Amino acid sequence: MIPAESRPPRTVTLWLFACAAVLLLQVLIQYWMGRTPICECGYIKLFEPVANGPGNSQHLADWYTPSHIIHGFLFYGLAHLTMRNKPLAAKLLLALVIESGWEILENSPLIIDRYRTATISLDYYGDSILNSAMDTIFMALGFFFAWRAPVAVTVAIAIAFEIFTGWLIRDNLTLNVLMLVYPLDAVKAWQGGV
Repeated sequence: MIPAESRPPRTVTLWLFACAAVLLLQVLIQYWMGRTPICECGYIKLFEPVANGPGNSQHLADWYTPSHIIHGFLFYGLAHLTMRNKPLAAKLLLALVIESGWEILENSPLIIDRYRTATISLDYYGDSILNSAMDTIFMALGFFFAWRAPVAVTVAIAIAFEIFTGWLIRDNLTLNVLMLVYPLDAVKAWQGGV
């Protein structure tokens, strides 16, 4: 049995339970939406290296994983600014609600169709439930990193992720948001290698 003085306060335990419940709810909603649990290929990879292939967004991690880590950086910053007197677990809950909400919306026909018409992701059919849950977990890892790391280091890593994935796969968080909100033909042509 854990001594009482080393146990987290009851409120922190409740916040953490709520965090786990949000992730579970995300998974259940996506299952109800008809999302595939794992890649239809029938196996699970640690990392899918082909950004525009059928395995993208189906396995544990892919080239879009850095963007979810950056989500964690951003959501930590938001929570830090808006919830100064709340415990870290409450801030994490806010981040999880935002990320889980996005993961559910991202895998809805509305956003899948938007990706397929406005971006170079012509063969995108949505994430597997496993990949979506891992996206949320990677966001949480980014959140915890931002909590512990100096702001300058967090910002430098976010910029490095954006530059590296932009160079390597011609896509990143910034371009992803731009092309969903305000698609530009020149950016779409560059992403397509034209």
